Amino acid sequence: MKRAEVLRDLVDHGLGYGRERLYELAAELDLLVSDVLVVSGHPVPTHLRPPARDRDVMRAFAKQFVTMDHAHLAAVKNLVVALGSANPAPEGPDSAPAGRAFHEIFNGLLHNRGLDARSMPFTGLSMSTIHGVADGRSHSLQQLSVVAGPLAWQFDDLVAVADEPPGHFGSCPTMCRHVGEIFIAAIPLTTSQLVKATRKNR
Repeated sequence: MKRAEVLRDLVDHGLGYGRERLYELAAELDLLVSDVLVVSGHPVPTHLRPPARDRDVMRAFAKQFVTMDHAHLAAVKNLVVALGSANPAPEGPDSAPAGRAFHEIFNGLLHNRGLDARSMPFTGLSMSTIHGVADGRSHSLQQLSVVAGPLAWQFDDLVAVADEPPGHFGSCPTMCRHVGEIFIAAIPLTTSQLVKATRKNR
């Protein structure tokens, strides 16, 4: 199957996949295991998710990347990786499975990174529009192109998961995948480590 077909099959028939096969697909697709579990409707183990942390601190951390160039983003990623490298994995119950609607999957992808609609960095969309995607009111191709970068997802992959037909749309400001890679690197960070990373980048 083509990549898009694999992703659609995970959305439509993911509960028929065993955990081992889902881990293999995550490696083949170069996606987070936690993301593949969300897309397929499976619970996400606690050790793959961020620890409990202050939402306002996470929002401050997320919003600092709006004006950074690639060299600065690379330096931030190195700092974040170093801060979280020795953190123990969180313990606790698995998350509840995400529903099959795209907005439920989208929220699951955000939660895998410790994000929510309010903490998304400025992406050329208004806050109400991002909430519209998260609440299930809309998810146009333009909106998907804008949120792909902060998730470190390929645009075409999000289109497949959302089951949007291909088409043309106007250009708009987007954030590069490097920002999303920082959010992935920051998954293990605690609140105090997020504060430290935010202060060092000012």
